[in-house]
Amino acid sequence: MAQMRLAIICDYPEENWHSMDLCAQMLLKHLHAEHTAPIQAIQVCPKFNWRCQKIPRLGKKHFAYNADRLINRFGDYPYYLHKRVKDFDFYHIADHSYAHLAHILPPERTGIYCHDIDAFRSLLEPMKEPRAGWYKAMSRRILRGLQSCAVVFYSTAEVKRQIEHYQLVESSRLVYTPLGIASEFSITPEKVSIADEEILKQIGETPFLLHVGSCIPRKRIDILLQVFAQLQAIHPQLQLVKVSGEWTPIQHQQIAQLNIKNSITHLQNLQRTTIAALYRRASAVLLTSEAEGFGLPVIEALACGVIAVVSDIPVLREVGQEAAIYCPTTDVSAWVKTVEQLLLNPTSAPDINLRLNQANKYSWSAHAQIIAQSYLKLI
Repeated sequence: MAQMRLAIICDYPEENWHSMDLCAQMLLKHLHAEHTAPIQAIQVCPKFNWRCQKIPRLGKKHFAYNADRLINRFGDYPYYLHKRVKDFDFYHIADHSYAHLAHILPPERTGIYCHDIDAFRSLLEPMKEPRAGWYKAMSRRILRGLQSCAVVFYSTAEVKRQIEHYQLVESSRLVYTPLGIASEFSITPEKVSIADEEILKQIGETPFLLHVGSCIPRKRIDILLQVFAQLQAIHPQLQLVKVSGEWTPIQHQQIAQLNIKNSITHLQNLQRTTIAALYRRASAVLLTSEAEGFGLPVIEALACGVIAVVSDIPVLREVGQEAAIYCPTTDVSAWVKTVEQLLLNPTSAPDINLRLNQANKYSWSAHAQIIAQSYLKLI
């Protein structure tokens, strides 16, 4: 049988969706390492063209960045991909928010990874997430692209439940494909770069809580900041280390009102080895999200042997099981009480072997194998 040419259609790295970039990178890595006989996996991602951000005065505004994102996503990327359709046999869209690209691909030979259904909330729950007409039209085109694909991969039973609840895709086309853990996230330290070593020295040995992820609304950073402020009042030396994301104006305002700015270290664009080192040094990792598709920081933290305190939502219960500690998302007092107990008595957390064993259930190798087999079945 001839080697299948499989296009791995990636996000623009300029959009800074690090978790989406990681998923595509890990898939490519393991397809190249473990499935080269049947599949030739080829990364696809055109050059990002800056336009609006080059305009004097306008370019520095967030509007200009978002305008460039839309032009590249809905103009440049489809044009580029249209010219390359014949270069491949099958197509894997690594991020469902790029599902509009499926409209120019043969549906019977196209698959997509649906990480969550957030991109479609304005259509599915318009009262909870009201949006402008143009945004809904964009979301509708993305959703129809998703619905056209021959196979839709998903990470958790909760994501599948939501897809089926809203009747987005027939169950027969859904394939359970949990995410994995990069090798850097381990209880065994790896060498970090000189630059990132300086970052770790800056944090020093001061006890800190760690949050890894973006600052978008569903991450409930407001809860994180409230919890930290109350804990810091009890433990004045305690710090908060925030990795990734951009503070919103409202979050900046909250930080100022809580008077915790000098106790927060905000880091971005770190290598995985450095993030892993932060996991291992943290007193606890907090994930205050009200919704997740999977929750990579949970299993990354567990793989590094650290205590994970996370929101009590179905997805995180499924991923963390008995190895993580759960708090009602909006119950600040419960978070404070739980983390305070852990700071005083870390041994009250789930045993480290339980944490490591839970993390070991997830593998990028298994992830790639499921995806490879799914495309081979479509031949």
